[in-house]
Amino acid sequence: QVQLVESGGGLVQPGGSLTLSCAASRNSSDIYGMGWYRQAPGKQRELVAEISRGRSAIYADSVKGRFTISRDNRKRTVYLQMNSLKPEDTAVYYCKADSGASGYWGQGTQVTVSS
Repeated sequence: QVQLVESGGGLVQPGGSLTLSCAASRNSSDIYGMGWYRQAPGKQRELVAEISRGRSAIYADSVKGRFTISRDNRKRTVYLQMNSLKPEDTAVYYCKADSGASGYWGQGTQVTVSS
């Protein structure tokens, strides 16, 4: 089992920035891909960004150039730096980690972009 603890969500004005963090538990087995997903009210959960253990990253088109995903393998932590935030970025953001054949999810953290 892998436990994931997210932090960093909150309320921000349009054009502002936030950084999300997600730390995996100490007793986790080897973690491979890590990523961020989001789910807005009434919409399906969607991929925001993923990063491999070797730090190769992919992004949703809607966040390219604004969001940056990174990870610290020693700390088992993945980060999402979000800049130039828009109201349409408002959602619950979930961390995901792949370990073995299983995927694990965090509890989610709310990001609200509003003036």
